[in-house]
Formats: sequence, structure tokens, C-alpha cells
Amino acid sequence: MTRDLDVVLVGATGFTGTLAAEHLARTAPADLRWALAGRSAEKLSALRDRLAAIAPGLADLELVVVDSHDATALKVLAERSRVVIAAVGPYLEHGDPLVAACAAVGTDYVDLTGEPEFVDRTYLRHHATALASGARLVHSCGFDSVPHDLGALFTVRQLPTTDRPVRLRGVVRAEGGVSGGTFASLLGVASRIPQMRAAARERAAVEPAPADGRRSRPVTLRPSRDPLLGCWLLPLPAIDQEIVARSGAAMADFGPDFSYSHAAGIRRAPVLVGALGGVGVAVAAAQIAPVRRFLTRRLPSGTGPSDEVRGRSTFTVDMIAEAGPTTVHARVSGMDPYDLSGIALAESALCLALDDNPSTAGQVTTAQAMGTALTARLERAGVRFEVVAPHQPG
Repeated sequence: MTRDLDVVLVGATGFTGTLAAEHLARTAPADLRWALAGRSAEKLSALRDRLAAIAPGLADLELVVVDSHDATALKVLAERSRVVIAAVGPYLEHGDPLVAACAAVGTDYVDLTGEPEFVDRTYLRHHATALASGARLVHSCGFDSVPHDLGALFTVRQLPTTDRPVRLRGVVRAEGGVSGGTFASLLGVASRIPQMRAAARERAAVEPAPADGRRSRPVTLRPSRDPLLGCWLLPLPAIDQEIVARSGAAMADFGPDFSYSHAAGIRRAPVLVGALGGVGVAVAAAQIAPVRRFLTRRLPSGTGPSDEVRGRSTFTVDMIAEAGPTTVHARVSGMDPYDLSGIALAESALCLALDDNPSTAGQVTTAQAMGTALTARLERAGVRFEVVAPHQPG
């Protein structure tokens, strides 16, 4: 099969897709063969002009007009490409045909999804096909869940030994606004909790356990005060917890008995109480279709925080690993979460296309598929991976 494209970015004209395209324009090798894809020729042409202002050589960048539900056209595009970037959400509505096309023809795939049901459904439908074709299907290559997944791998590798049970907690603090695509995905997840749980049960029934008898699992914390960080912990019902646990199941680096918990760090107790109430209200509102549609219209897809807002926003993920008497405190930090998502999505695609990675196939995590190669790329892009306090007595 002749593949004349190294990378194709589908959904390029969306908010985060544009950020990824701009990062590729600034940093991709000059000989990278890549293209923009989306539904609107006019919007794609306008984005190409914007990219050409960054790198004049992109004035002739190929544009591919394709609909996210046109299975035949998506298969043709996948057959031409080594790596496909999917930036079209909500993924549960629009994502499956592109995953199917990539799995069928052995094309590597990365996306931004934070939707657990979508990830579990694509595992059930396409993991076996991707194993057979050699495709690597890597979900959640943005703020969900790259800093948490790679941060977890970085942290456990600082432990002097992992022959004891490893308990790891990730505490995230982030600033900035919310994009329309993220908001729509969050509402969709909140409105489908029974379906999400059913998909998780179906996957658990067929997914094999680690062959060597190791254990890895997500653990949900209760709201509490973190003794090391001095902040309140708000458990986050995010996909990050599942992703890290899957890396733990797939990789011996995490030890024979690994668990991961994920929370937001909040400095003041009244804010914690307000956040808990806000989550409850949002989940309740998402169950009512007219309210959900109204909220979605208030923040439509394609919109997101301004350059000014993103320019003053940052994120921090503290990782606390405990193994017997040893505690390691590591940290991942950097720019605005949406800027990180654009960077991480683009760098994940470049990593799969260009770097020497572990031999994997099927649905795999970023740590499993790319590990230290992607960490190194992100560090060059300005993301910090650091040890705050190594090997402290527990």
C-alpha cells in the first residue's frame, strides 16, 4: 500500500485542531508530508493561509474535504496516511468511522477524546482488528490524558524499587477557560452515565488481565485534605484515571500491584463545597435534553479561550507515589491546557510517525505506545517533568 502522507489532521479547523495545525507549522520537519482534512473547503483554505503566514512553504499544503461519517472516503484517506490525527468531537457522535478505517488498513491513529464510553466502545469494536493490521490506536493524546499518563510513568520510574505495591495519586490544578467542543463532550458524558458504565462492564468482561499476574486498577478517593500538598482533593470523574491504570496493566514499570487515583487540588474548603454542588447540578442538568441543547448553544463547537486568556493560563499535575516506606513527589507542569492539547496531539502524531517506539498494536495508551520518546518531545516544547522530593521516608 502506497502511503503518500506521513500525517493527516482531520477536523483541522476546529478549536484544538487549529492549535495542533499551528504547532505542526512551527515545528514539523520541512520534509514532513502532511495534510489538513475537514468538511469545509473554505475553512480549510483559510487555515492553510494562516499556516502559510507561519511557514511560507505551507502555501501549497494539501487539503482534503471529507465528512466524518463517510466511511468510504475515510478509508481512502487512511490508506494514504501513516498517522491520522482525529480532532473531531464529540467523539461518541462523530469518531467511530475514522477509528474503524484506521484499524482496518493498519494506520496509526491519535485523538483528543476524554469520553470513556467512546474509548471502551472502540476497544470492543476495533482493538482486535488493529492488532491484526498493526495499527496503533492511541486515544486521549491531549490534556486528557498525556500529562497524567506520562507523568505517572515518569514518577514510578523514580522509585528505587517497585517490588512492593505502588499507590500513586495525581492532583491536577489548571487555569483558563473551556472550549465548545470540551463542553459538548462533558455534557454528553454526563447524560450517558448508564451507557458509559455498561460499556466499561462489557470491556472488562473481555479484556485480558496482565499475563504475569500483576494488578493495576483505578481507585476513587473521597473528598479529603492532602497531607503532603496541603490542599483539598476533589475526585475527578475523568478518563485519566482509567488511562493510567491501563498503562499500569500493560507495563512492568508500574510494579506487580499498582493503583492510581485522580483528583483536582483545591486550596480552600468553601471552594471544594461549591465545586461538589456544581458537579451535581451539571450532571442533573445534562439529563434533560432541552437544557442540554440550550447549554450547548451557549458555548458552540469551534469556540474556545482567547489567545490572551490562554497566554496567562497554566497547569500543574503533582504525582505522589508511595511504595512501602518510600514516597516520591514528582510534577508535570506547563502552559494553558488547550495549548498543551494542541502541542501534545501534534507531537503524538510526529512521535508515532518518526520516532523509535516500543513495538505495540491495537488500542494502547500514550505511555505504552510512546513513553519516553513523547516525554522528550514535550520537554522540548516547554512541558516540565521534574522530581520535587525523591525517595522520602513514608
